[in-house]
Amino acid sequence: MVTYMYASLPSLEEIWAWLDSVSDPEIPILSVVDLGIVRNVRWTEEGPDFTTEQTSPRENPTSVIDGRLRRPGTQRTRRSDLTLLVTVTPTYSGCPAMAVIKNDIQRALLQRGISRVSFETQLSPAWTTDWMTERGRKRLREYGIAPPEPHYDKLGLASEARSTGIPCPRCGSSDTRLVSRFGSTPCKAFYICNSCLEPFDYFKCH
Repeated sequence: MVTYMYASLPSLEEIWAWLDSVSDPEIPILSVVDLGIVRNVRWTEEGPDFTTEQTSPRENPTSVIDGRLRRPGTQRTRRSDLTLLVTVTPTYSGCPAMAVIKNDIQRALLQRGISRVSFETQLSPAWTTDWMTERGRKRLREYGIAPPEPHYDKLGLASEARSTGIPCPRCGSSDTRLVSRFGSTPCKAFYICNSCLEPFDYFKCH
């Protein structure tokens, strides 16, 4: 079993890049980073004396760890080996794909020599499609799936309640109509474009 000592830890930037290679099992064109499922990674090992940490919260400049405010890059030394703690937020509570995602993340990290991996499930705040990266939205559009719209339009109308106006990912027209609130998977709705007449899935906002 390969275990990294503190002097040879890979950077957190490297780890984020490795996690970006892990695909979502339901939509393989998206990585778990594109979806915003992985919220934080940090090195840590709790002990009776003191702890070593290297933190890198995703998006947020600071985070609260064990009741104490930590800034990215905070480090404290310890003599023992470290465990990589990965914080994940499921797209919805009880999502069955999370077990597969965790296994895929652990496998990807093990292939890079990180065998000490622990997971922390964070349910609050709840996952939202607002956490999806712009690159992820572009990948969806290129694949033929309309990416999620903002939660509310200028009139305050919830996007998921709209029956028309979702831009077609093929021709870009907003002259579209809802056929079914459920598409190929529960997270998508089924639309048809009135301009190019092509059917398409829309990734519903959450």
